[in-house]
Amino acid sequence: MTFEVHAQGAVHVFDCFACAIHRMAPICEHCRVQIIGQGVEVEGHWYCGAHCARAEGKAGIVDKV
Repeated sequence: MTFEVHAQGAVHVFDCFACAIHRMAPICEHCRVQIIGQGVEVEGHWYCGAHCARAEGKAGIVDKV
């Protein structure tokens, strides 16, 4: 049994949630880890947390815990 994920004008077909998560998760632009769960988006760029955003020179970013 498969399911479709419609995102940004494309259709992706998967047979399990783990594959969908692995394929669709954004990548931190600083440390290159896959962001599964919470991350931060700053000016169109994704980071795993505020620490990586700050390391890339983004100011005023804080993690919400």
